Amino acid sequence: MPKNPAVAELIKRACQERGWGPSELARALGLAECGDARRLQRQHARRWIEGERTPGHWWPYIAQVLTLDPEAINLPDPTPAAPHTDTVASVLQLGRSDVERREFILASSGYALSALGLPDMDSITRRTKSALPGAVRVGQGEVAAVRHVVKALGDSASELGGGHARHLAVRYLTQDVAPWLEGRFTEATGRDLFAATSQLVHLAGWMAQDEGDTPELRGLAQRYYAHSFRLAAEAGDPELSATALRGLAVQCVDLGYRAEAVQLGEACVGYGHHLDNPRAVAYYEATLANAAAQDDDRRMATRHLALSETAIGKPTATDGESWAAHYSPGRWAHESGMILSRLGDLDAAEEHLHLALDIHGLDRRRTRAIVLADLGGVRLRQGDVDGAMATWRDFLDCAEGIRSVKVQAALHDMRVRLRRYTGVPQAQELREQAARISS
Repeated sequence: MPKNPAVAELIKRACQERGWGPSELARALGLAECGDARRLQRQHARRWIEGERTPGHWWPYIAQVLTLDPEAINLPDPTPAAPHTDTVASVLQLGRSDVERREFILASSGYALSALGLPDMDSITRRTKSALPGAVRVGQGEVAAVRHVVKALGDSASELGGGHARHLAVRYLTQDVAPWLEGRFTEATGRDLFAATSQLVHLAGWMAQDEGDTPELRGLAQRYYAHSFRLAAEAGDPELSATALRGLAVQCVDLGYRAEAVQLGEACVGYGHHLDNPRAVAYYEATLANAAAQDDDRRMATRHLALSETAIGKPTATDGESWAAHYSPGRWAHESGMILSRLGDLDAAEEHLHLALDIHGLDRRRTRAIVLADLGGVRLRQGDVDGAMATWRDFLDCAEGIRSVKVQAALHDMRVRLRRYTGVPQAQELREQAARISS
């Protein structure tokens, strides 16, 4: 069969989750087909895992032993969308594919950077002149409705994690907002509608990214972020444009695309450079500082972290309507603490995380749980075992019931690090509690 990277990624991911290499997969397939563990050679399994070949005869057995969807073999080889396809049609197609699970989309460094291609700046003007007969009339009431739903779903996700109610955001896009995007509106209303929809699409991307660390969710998040950027750019909103690029940059950091993360971070800062909103400027400068730190560029990271600190210290009159208004001094202190930890300044990192928790305060349970987990890790690296365990106990109390890949990753990280303290009863208690929460 022709090579299909999407299928290879499914196989590779499922094997990683089980701790299998090519030998284990080959044995399992031999047993599944004919009961002979020696039936299949290791190199065949390795080629399927690495994507050098796509299985034919063996696919049903692969789906069986790895618990995969047998129809996944029919998934298309994912390719980036054409740069000038209609943004509305493209984002609605993405949302409907998400709802119906009819496409498998992979994240890639190339697609992330393709988002920087010029958006269709005539999209809104063209739509004001080409509405079909019978199209619904759209005004500021519909725009306000989108913003209200984004806030309600965003508040819920910030408290309980992106895994809660993501399907509601996507269905709202494809069922309620779709007729408005294809409706009749003035150019001014169209810009406001595109901007509000950009927020909704960005939220769908964030929720997908936070829901789980699977190839499908990573690919969906990347596409949603890219479409959020295009909608924001076409609406002429630099803050929303920068925020969407920030989402892409942070995801590239998570996926290990370091050079791409820096480039997207620079673009993010460029869009936000002239904003009269210190919190937004701090948000985007910290994004670039984080990307540079992950790229081991200490000089760039330090410079942009300092610019971020200067901005977050300025008074701001913007509230509520700003998409970056949530970037409080507490959230800045958390992000800065982790950048400093990456740069090796553990004392400063602990101080910043302490500021985030106890001085500035954090109003979302998911956010507080992540900061507590990070602080425990920093204290352990400093040799403060008792302090780390006390902090992790607070983290576990906070993490209960949160559906977030970051919280799950923190639980796993904590359990692994505590294995070296097998003779410490408190460490064993923490590991057992973390296992209960993870299950």
